[in-house]
Amino acid sequence: MLKVVSCNTQNYKKKLKKYLEKDILRSTSRIDTVRKIINEVQKGGDRELLNLTNKYDDNNFKNIKEIEVSKKSIENSLKYCSREFLNSTKIAISRVKNYQKKLLPKDLFYKDKKGTKLGCLWKSISSCGLYIPGGKAIYPSSVYMNAVAAKLAGVKRIVLVSPAKEKKISPEILATAKLSGVDKVYMIGGAQAIAALAYGTKTIEKVDKIFGPGNAFVAEAKKQVFGDVGIDSVAGPSEIMIVADNKSNPEWIAIDLLSQAEHDEDARAILLTDSLTLIKSVNNYLVKYLKILDRKKIASFSIRNNGIAIKIPKLSAAYKVIDLLAPEHLQIICKGGQGLAKKVNNAGAIFVGSYTPEAFGDYVAGPSHVLPTSGNARFESGLSVLDFFKRSSYIEANKEGLFNLVSNIDNLANIEGLTAHALSANIRFLKRN
Repeated sequence: MLKVVSCNTQNYKKKLKKYLEKDILRSTSRIDTVRKIINEVQKGGDRELLNLTNKYDDNNFKNIKEIEVSKKSIENSLKYCSREFLNSTKIAISRVKNYQKKLLPKDLFYKDKKGTKLGCLWKSISSCGLYIPGGKAIYPSSVYMNAVAAKLAGVKRIVLVSPAKEKKISPEILATAKLSGVDKVYMIGGAQAIAALAYGTKTIEKVDKIFGPGNAFVAEAKKQVFGDVGIDSVAGPSEIMIVADNKSNPEWIAIDLLSQAEHDEDARAILLTDSLTLIKSVNNYLVKYLKILDRKKIASFSIRNNGIAIKIPKLSAAYKVIDLLAPEHLQIICKGGQGLAKKVNNAGAIFVGSYTPEAFGDYVAGPSHVLPTSGNARFESGLSVLDFFKRSSYIEANKEGLFNLVSNIDNLANIEGLTAHALSANIRFLKRN
């Protein structure tokens, strides 16, 4: 099942080179297809949006107005969800909100020794679009992981888009949208939905920033519209790395690996260990559980094609391999897990201990499950309430404050050949005839 890659501290970079590649996000044909879709929506507006939605999402909407879910339908969706689902969702929303509250930024002001008042002002973005996948599965958890933070930040207009099946979105998605504070829901998906959010149509008002995961076409669309609109990140396939030793439970590890493999065929499941015995046991349990999963075909393909077990001599060097791959999800279930976690620089989210499966973070832990993939944890963080804010610097100098620094402004501006810059500071102290 898991392909074994034996490494040491000298050759691990070379041996793991394949896992650093991002070819899945660089298809030339996909780039061209997405560019064409975006151009069509920009030029054709609602007409092309309707045509593309029917074509790619396999729907038969007759009128563009049909793509918007009515407020009544959103309200009624609560009736079609089980009590258990609603209760669990409310608990998850509460936990996410409590966590994100602790991250809320505060305006900052201080006066420096030169007499200048400095600081920053935090303001929420005015609007955002949330893309919620709806192809191979439904993801109500992705709704509250994005929308709760947006609402908490004070975003005034929160729009959700998700592809429909037979002109309908699941009641669980709609109910979660209602509970999370989403303002409008549209039944559109794919690159055309991203284009509509980025540039607007008569029916859909453009937004300031787009959030949420999607397939490779959605990721490419977000990449292409960036600059005209903000985006959270360009998400690749989901991935998990588990660090374990010979004392770890191989059955639990196998299931945890499968929890990511079942997402899609391109998902990556990685075991990092110093024990060949553990690898063999995990592989045996993978075979066992792949027979009973609902999505066994997807998970089997993912494990067989993308799953690896990295064997290293000592786990004391595990942080080097972790930082190289910069995994989206990192589970540490070996002895000394807390110490290892402190050494890791590159990971989207770190789950420490045998009783902290990645699924805990996916649903109810509190931090967002929207995390950097494809090695992006080297320079990117998981989604938080901060992503729905922008920061403006605040600068206020009085006459004394400017005078104390005017000679420095003059020197630096003249070095750069910017005469007007120098004069704009100096002129305030020149005596007039």
